[in-house]
Amino acid sequence: MKKFLAGAMALVMMFSFAACSSGEDTQQSNNNENNVESYADNPTILIGGIGPLTGGAASYGTSVKQGAEIAIAEINEAGGIKAGDGVYTFALDFQDDESSEDKAITAYNSLMDKGMKALIGTVTSAPCIAVKELSKQDNILQITPSGSAIECITDAPNVFRLCFTDPLQGRTMADFVKDQGFTKAAVIFNNSDDYSTGMKNAFVEQVKTNGGEVVTEEAFNEGDVDFSTQLTKIKSTDAEIIFCPVYYEAAAYITQQAKELGMNLPFIGGDGWDGILAQVTDSATIEGAVFLSPFLATDEAEEVAGFVAKYQQKYSSTPDQFAADGYDTVYVIKAAIEKANSIESEDMIAAMTEITVDGITGSMSFTEDGEPDKSAKFVVIKDGQYTAME
Repeated sequence: MKKFLAGAMALVMMFSFAACSSGEDTQQSNNNENNVESYADNPTILIGGIGPLTGGAASYGTSVKQGAEIAIAEINEAGGIKAGDGVYTFALDFQDDESSEDKAITAYNSLMDKGMKALIGTVTSAPCIAVKELSKQDNILQITPSGSAIECITDAPNVFRLCFTDPLQGRTMADFVKDQGFTKAAVIFNNSDDYSTGMKNAFVEQVKTNGGEVVTEEAFNEGDVDFSTQLTKIKSTDAEIIFCPVYYEAAAYITQQAKELGMNLPFIGGDGWDGILAQVTDSATIEGAVFLSPFLATDEAEEVAGFVAKYQQKYSSTPDQFAADGYDTVYVIKAAIEKANSIESEDMIAAMTEITVDGITGSMSFTEDGEPDKSAKFVVIKDGQYTAME
């Protein structure tokens, strides 16, 4: 997810709109706890979402889903969305893809059968790529909240991304290495993951462009939990810093095992690190690590603080960037509907490049190639907390 700043774009972004028949409403009410209450007598538009709610990447999908639920409740409570001669409310059907391409495709087809007109999703990159071609054929507005692989977007005019691309994250972290005065970096990455390899490739290229050196590139496979071989090789080099473009689960194993090997090199990563504090038993193993994120829950901005308070009250946890991505994705869809004055997907797609949304992940607009124009934050783990890097 996956993303600089996890697929069927991840914030989180998987929306599908459909008028719900009474039979479908009954089935969703019985089988899908993701539904949001309908308000007044307004017709309901179904927002479809796809992402992992189980499996190793479940944290990302759960966060996107919950962030989207809060946004939908806010919009509905405020009176809904006006388009044409109608006023509509939102409902959400968020389906679990376990970060699997096959399951994402099944989820997409299920949502299309329900009349989907727009999609939040997917949350992670590989399923997003798998679903992209289907949504392109159907001309359905697809927004991924967190699918950061470049292939999620480039050749599909109906697909947009809320998060940053993997190459952009890689280049940004390479510039960070230079700005911090390091000249020799090591990389440990997942060679079976688009997110990880995309970021790694851009990082290596940019480090060289900046006059630095990547002293070793150590690969591992999806599902690996023993990284002692890769870390031992890195330890034998003169690396000054380790770039780890992986998701939080692998990052937790890697940093813990590095500590056990007596390695004290600083770690840096991409937005997939968000959520790592909940994965480690001792936060000291990642003290000082820096990663990219468009969102920080401790931000004192009024709109961020309001979202965090609602999220904590409803879910008894602190939202991460994926929750914020899901929240903002709903508001992007709302803005596209209002700009188009229509709930037809073709009209919403055309409106996407004409809107600017001031979200909790930043003020954003979208280019014709589906990319967001927005800024991001460096987050440093300090005293066991996520902190904005000054």
